[in-house]
This record gives sequence, C-alpha cells and structure tokens, in this order.
Amino acid sequence: MIKINNGISFPLSETLFVFALDSEAGKEFEDKNKLITGIGKVNATLELTKQIHLKRPQLIVNLGSAGSKNFNKGEVICCTRFIQRDMDVRGLGFGKYETPLSGIPPLLEYGLLLNGTKEGICGSDDSFETDHCEDDYNVVDMEAYPLALVSMKEKIPFLCLKYISDDAGSDAADDWSVQVHLAAKSFKKILFN
Repeated sequence: MIKINNGISFPLSETLFVFALDSEAGKEFEDKNKLITGIGKVNATLELTKQIHLKRPQLIVNLGSAGSKNFNKGEVICCTRFIQRDMDVRGLGFGKYETPLSGIPPLLEYGLLLNGTKEGICGSDDSFETDHCEDDYNVVDMEAYPLALVSMKEKIPFLCLKYISDDAGSDAADDWSVQVHLAAKSFKKILFN
C-alpha cells in the first residue's frame, strides 16, 4: 500500500510511478508499475495518456528531479499546485500562465499532500531553468504540470514528489548531473519505509 496520509492509501499494484528519465527511477523502482515518459511536456502528456488508456491506475505518482532556490539540494518536496511557466498570452488580454479559453486557472491545484513532506508550487516548461527569478512558483521542472492536468481530467488521484537536484541557477546543469542519481533512493525511503 502507498499511504498518503491518515485516511488515504492506494494498493501498490494499482499505482503508476511516472518518471521523465530512467536515471530518476534507478533500480529502486524496477519491480513497480513504472512509466518513463521522456523529457518535456509533450512527451509527458502523450505517454501518460497512452498508459492510462492501456491500464487505468488508481493513483498516479510523479517522481523526478527539480530545481529550487527555496528548498535545499537533496530535499523531497510534495507539489500540490502547478503553473505552466512558459504560457504567456498577456498580449491578447489573458493572465500570465493562463491557457486561453481552457477554463483552467493559471494555478492548477491538483495533488495529494504526503504526510511529513514540505509542500511546493511547481512551475513546468520545456526549458532547463538556470536563472530562476519568479516568485509565483518555488520548484521548477519540465513535466509535472501536464501530468497533473491529465490526471485531473481523467479524475485519477495524483501525487507529485520532486527531489531538489539543483538551485535553478548558473550551476544547475552540473548539480543536476550529480544529484539526479540520488533521487530514487530518497523516493523509495519516503514511499516504502
């Protein structure tokens, strides 16, 4: 069982663990229902949608690396709110991060909070951020927003845990390449111990 909090748990056999890269999953998730989507919002959307239609899980768990100036490297943050940080159609009169005519608010609130974890707001887009300066989100990645959106539209509970691999600053790429391999061990410790 995956225990989320004091009243919510899901069977492990009905849980889908979603990673962008196999290096984020490591060997710790080899015997689990695992999906590797590839990097970016389009890949994440496509692969999760295909998987849901093959075998509908009871819970979707997104696990991956992320940058943050607000949290420390090595921390695991539970994201329950999401922003599509590259959506900017203000020139046509829409709000920053708002997807025009979608009915979806700029801040997507769809995620379970795992007991004992810090909570974050994840900003997703198709760029590796190395100069984070926004205050609207405190975690940056490249897949969580569309995964949360697909889960919401499919009415499947969603848990998003991000391992902070870098500070989304000038050394982010070097930090990420070292830290990404530690993510799976941290996720396993939190979810299965």
